[in-house]
Formats: sequence, C-alpha cells, structure tokens
Amino acid sequence: MPILYNDATKEFHLQTEKTSYILSILQNGQLGQLYYGKKLRHRESFERLFHIEEMPNTACTTEGDPVFSLDLIKQEYPAFGTTDFREPAYQVLQENGSRITDFIYKGHAIFKGKKKLDGLPATYAEEEAEATTLEITLFDEEIDVEICLSYTVFEQLNAIARSVKFTNHGSAEVNLTRALSASLDLPDSDFELVQLSGAWVRERHMKTRKLVPGLQSIASTRGTSSAQQNPFLALKRPETTEHHGDVYGVSLVYSGNFLAQVEVDHYDVSRLMIGINPFDFNWLLESGETFQTPEAVFVYSAEGLNGMSQTYHQLYRTRLARGKWRDRERPVLINNWEATYWAFDEKKIFELAQSSKELGVELFVLDDGWFGKRDDDTTSLGDWTEDKRKLPSGITQLAQNITDLGMEFGLWFEPEMVSKASDLYQAHPDWVLHVPNRRMSHGRNQLVLDFSRPEVVDHLYGMMAKVLNDAPISYVKWDMNRYMTEVGSLEWPADRQREVAHRYILGVYSLYERLTAEFPHVLFESCAGGGSRFDPGMLYYAPQGWTSDDTDAVERLKIQYGTSMVYPLSSMGAHVSAVPNHQVGRVTSLETRANTAYFGAFGYELDVTKMTDEEKEQVKQQILFYKENRKLIQQGQFYRIKSPFAKDGNEASWMVVSDDQEQALLGYYQVLARPNPGYNRIFFKGLNAEFAYAIEGVDDTFYGDELMEAGVQLNRCRKQAHPADFSSALFKLKRV
Repeated sequence: MPILYNDATKEFHLQTEKTSYILSILQNGQLGQLYYGKKLRHRESFERLFHIEEMPNTACTTEGDPVFSLDLIKQEYPAFGTTDFREPAYQVLQENGSRITDFIYKGHAIFKGKKKLDGLPATYAEEEAEATTLEITLFDEEIDVEICLSYTVFEQLNAIARSVKFTNHGSAEVNLTRALSASLDLPDSDFELVQLSGAWVRERHMKTRKLVPGLQSIASTRGTSSAQQNPFLALKRPETTEHHGDVYGVSLVYSGNFLAQVEVDHYDVSRLMIGINPFDFNWLLESGETFQTPEAVFVYSAEGLNGMSQTYHQLYRTRLARGKWRDRERPVLINNWEATYWAFDEKKIFELAQSSKELGVELFVLDDGWFGKRDDDTTSLGDWTEDKRKLPSGITQLAQNITDLGMEFGLWFEPEMVSKASDLYQAHPDWVLHVPNRRMSHGRNQLVLDFSRPEVVDHLYGMMAKVLNDAPISYVKWDMNRYMTEVGSLEWPADRQREVAHRYILGVYSLYERLTAEFPHVLFESCAGGGSRFDPGMLYYAPQGWTSDDTDAVERLKIQYGTSMVYPLSSMGAHVSAVPNHQVGRVTSLETRANTAYFGAFGYELDVTKMTDEEKEQVKQQILFYKENRKLIQQGQFYRIKSPFAKDGNEASWMVVSDDQEQALLGYYQVLARPNPGYNRIFFKGLNAEFAYAIEGVDDTFYGDELMEAGVQLNRCRKQAHPADFSSALFKLKRV
C-alpha cells in the first residue's frame, strides 16, 4: 500500500517506488513534517525522526511546557501567530479582525485513485490502481471552518500531488487572505535554488543561487504565470549535477499570479511554499462555500536534475495532458506569421499551403489577421468573423480548399483580448478589466476582456464554437499578448475585487474546458506572446504550447534547455524560421535551425515559396527525418548533456532514448567556432550498457557502456572537419 498509517504514533507514510514522505499528528493536534527523500522501509514508529528541546528566547504553545514551540518544529501546513514566526501557508481573516486560527486534526481517509479539482486543471489517474490519495481533515472549532489537505501518490511515477480545500461551515463569513497549495519544511539550508526566469523572447533561462537566511522567492503579479518567472523551483544540493545527487522540485498547476518561496530560519530550516500569490489576493468565503487551491506537484530525485525532469515529463505528458492528442504524434505544421504577418490574401495563403504540401508539411496554420479589418495590431480583436477583403470565399471555404490538398487546417485566435476599434468593444465597453474613473493602460493596442464575468466567457465560446463548427479546423493556436493592468470588474462588489485575477483564470479554464469537450479532435496550442503562460495549467487543456516568439536557433538552445527542466518535448512548439532571424537578426544554417527545432513539436514559420530548389529539397529531407523520428522525440526519455548555461556556454547537447533503449537521437550544438580546439568527446546517456549500437554515418559499432563512459570523439562522427559559427550535428543510434 503506497500510504500507510501508524495508528499508535499517528504517523502517515507515503511511498512511491523510490521516495518516502512522512508526516505526523503533533501533540497539539496540528500536523508535523518528519521526512521527505529517498525511500525508507516502513516501521511501526518514526518517532525517532521527531526531536525538540528547550531553546532560549522561544515562545511556547502551552503554559508550563517550555519545550513545545512551533518555531522549532517542521510543519505540514503552518499558520502564523501561535509561536511560529515564519511566513504561513494560509491566513483566515475573521469578522472580529483576528487572523489567529487553530486547525487541528479531525480525521483522514485513504482511497485508491484521485478526485478531480473543481474548476481547476490537475493531474489525474485513468485507473484507480495508478494512484492512492490521502485526505486529512483539519478543523477550527471556534470559526467552524474546515481544511482538507489532499495528497495523491503516483507510486510508479515517483511524484506526489498536493492541494488544499477550505470549507466554511459556520454562519459568519471569513476571508482567505493567503491560501497556498503546499508547504514543505526541510531540515537544513545547504541547498541551491534553481528557477526559470527571463522575459519575452528569452523565457525560462536557468538561474541558480545559494540559499541564505531569510526569504528568497519568485512570483508573478502580471495576471499570468509570466515569461519573467515560471511556477516552478527546485532545491538541489551544491554538489548535485544533471545526473547525480539530491534535488527537490515543486511545480504549480496554475496559470495566474503565483508565489514560490523558500524561507531559511535562524536554525537553518528551509521552508518551501508554493501557491496563488497572496499579493492583491483575498477570497470571501461565505457560509457553506468552499475554496479550492491549485495543485502543487512535488518530485524528489536522487538522480540529479535530469532525474527530476524525467519524472515531470512522464507525469505531465501522460497524466496531465489529456484527450485525443495526448499520445498521438504531432503533425508537422507551417505557420504563415513570419512569412506574411498581416499582409496576405486568399491567393497567397493557398500558394503557401500548396508549396508546403509538396514539401511534406501536414498542417497549415493561418495566424493573426484573418478577421475583422485586421491589417495591424490596432483593431478588430473580439470580432471573430472573417475579413472578406482578404478572404472573399471565407474561412470555411479556405479551410476546405486546404484540406482538399490532403492537409489539415489550423487557425489563430486571441479570445481574451479586445481592441477599442472593434464591434465588441463598442457594444460592451464594460466587458474589459478596468476600474471606474481610472485611466486604462494599454499593451499592444489592446485591452483585456473580463473573463471573471460568465457572460463574457459565454460570448467568446459562441463566437469560437461557430467558427470551429462551420469549418474543417483541426488545430487552434490560442494566443494572449498582454499582461493585466487595472484589475477590476464591474461584475463583482467591492469586497470581492481582489478575487478578480483568480476568477479570470477560472474563466479561461472554463472556456478551454467547454471547447476541448465539444471539439475533441482539435489540437489546441497555447500561446501568450510566446512563452508568457507556458505552465502546467495550460498543458491540461493544450498538450503543446508555443515555447517562445524567439525562433533563433541559438537562443532556442537556452529556452528549450530551461523549459525541459519541467516540461516534456511533446509540449514544446519549435519552428524553423527565416533568416536573418526576425527577433535577433542572426543568420544560421537551415540545418542548425532544424536540428534545434527537431526536439519539440516541429514546424516551419517562413515563406516556402521564396526558397531555392536546393533549400526545398533540404526541407523535404528534414520533414522526412522528423516523421521517422518524432515518436522517439516526443515520447522517449530525454537527457540533458551539455548546458548552454555553463560558465563557458559555447556548447549544448541533449538526447532522447526510446523506452526499449534500441534507438536514440543526440543533438550537439556549437555557438562560436574556435581556432585549433583540440579533441572533444561527446558522452551519451540512457543507453543499455549491453547493447551494441551503430551511429548513422559512422563505419563502426559501439557498446552502450563505451558510449556512456568513454564517449566518442566528436570530429569522428560529424560531417564538418572545421565547424563554423552556429554549427550543429545529429547522431542517430540504432541497436545492431
């Protein structure tokens, strides 16, 4: 049984194949944290893991007891104000102004399977045997409020999913001013914090810093998970590498404002927390109402950062992503955006589709500019009807013409935004996020629709559903191009205005849920100005996301490497685009652009009608290669080998290995050429030591142990004797 309860000592032992998580009911009825890490054998008592003693200058909970202080105890879901002076996981503001609570153990239940979360994305179990769940109920008798802590153990996947539900059983209303999803106290602070930070066109760069006393945090207040920070962090030992050593990861299945922080106290205990950002948040909980927090997913790995990532990849690819496209190989697509921007007509689009079909492309995507009177970014968002100036035959006929070529057809929407110059805004100016009598900020010449209002969501559903019903559309790119400002809503009273940001995200999830349920054949790709909302919450509805608006092959090395810390390759949209690159102006070879983009959901974003015959032939071969290897790439085990974030940062390398270890594909990348570089070896990962492998293009065979331990001289296996700047090479391995 993955979850065991020691009745005599009131301890819970949660076990996966490789990890143990142990908590207990403390003498005051609250919950304590005993251990999280490498798997321990079960015992009838883990009391030896709990120890406190009298310490100076410490407040204690019970008069006459100078020892029991929450300031000294590792806790599961800590509160503030009753001898623990660290930041709490939650706070409940009561009618008398008090924030002091006393939630004590009331009961628990252990059951197979996993419940859905109300209105929120979350991991799931397809069969009850895949997961076991523990629910612990805490109760504060004074205010008649209940907290349910949920822990789901994915035994085979070595992950634990946690969430919290508050229920107000009392007659008086309360306010949740802080309601994080999970807290974890670790016994020391000898860790480095790994985070994924950046900005537009340089999302999810790895940053590492040593823990110090006090608070260190990452957060978003932008209304989305953001390009600036990703809702994930890891704590690793200083000696931990990609493939060796201890690491604790936590990832939040949420797409809005979040907080992830570590507090190191005066005894070097590290408290890790994650959840909805308490900044500018409040939730009024009236009598009989509940509040559900988003889900946090914890992973412990003794096999380094890459071991942690592989757990997230498998869990999120198979038990977070859903639907028809979860396990299907993704089509090779072409998007017209960088080929035409807004300047296209029906003839140009069809010519692009025809030329793309001849090269082997399977899906044509019509991006921004097909609706309203959209010739630039100043107009028409919200008016989701085709622009007959550009498309006189309409979207339905264009889509039919392209599908008649033997291709699939996809379409771009930005449903959460509206232009002032639009019929929708003129009819409903109150439907945008704003505060009365205050100036409305703008971004990309657009305003944010108030998705906290059900009628707004209903209207957008009607508009999008009509287009999807009328035309043969199999793919939707869902974009969102600006952050929230003046976050207010005419829908909600004054005491609920700080709920609007969260209610907005619930509205987005609601629209996604309705559309994915009604159109299960459609592959949704999430996008937010590139990667500004690339998070697990989106992955639940859209099994792939646009990783970044930056399509430069060199910049993508860092972006894709960092993204892979949590997210599987199948979720990472990656395209070959034109040169000079439209974001950074760099010129890279068509080969290197493809060699980078292969490691994701592959496609093109350029004008193929302007290519030379030689380039077209090269693209044909690239598409054939990807089709032959996409199952391996999208579903294989991923290994990071050389980091572009290393001190030198001139090389990067990664690889995927099939589950049966019979084939593998390694990508190697060099940013700048070096004079007289000497001998360089590449070391493979994840192979079977006993298997003999052939490397495509090399007249020799190698055993797996040799490839992993001794490596192969790089120059022996690559075509170029003297590689240029921005060069790359692929190594395809097959068992012989």
